[in-house]
Amino acid sequence: MADTKPGYEAYEGAGELLRALSAPIRVAIVAELGAGERCVHELVETLGAPQPLVSQHLRVLRGAGVVRGARRGREIAYSLVDDHVAHIVADAVSHAREAGS
Repeated sequence: MADTKPGYEAYEGAGELLRALSAPIRVAIVAELGAGERCVHELVETLGAPQPLVSQHLRVLRGAGVVRGARRGREIAYSLVDDHVAHIVADAVSHAREAGS
């Protein structure tokens, strides 16, 4: 979809980011990674989710350019590409908590 307004690409990019964050488990993964890099087994333990599910959602986040993986021995340590995403997630979670009270 082409739009003639300058800067519209930024809105498209923001839409892609929000789509990547549309699953609650992906929001939780980003929140965890906001505190520092984690391996899959650490995310599995913290989130209480099955390893295949965590890996699948990490692939989505990696494909969207939200996270990156770096080999750490026999494991891959995941981290956020940009700390802005952690702030977006923290603000969204805070807003949801306030709206629920």
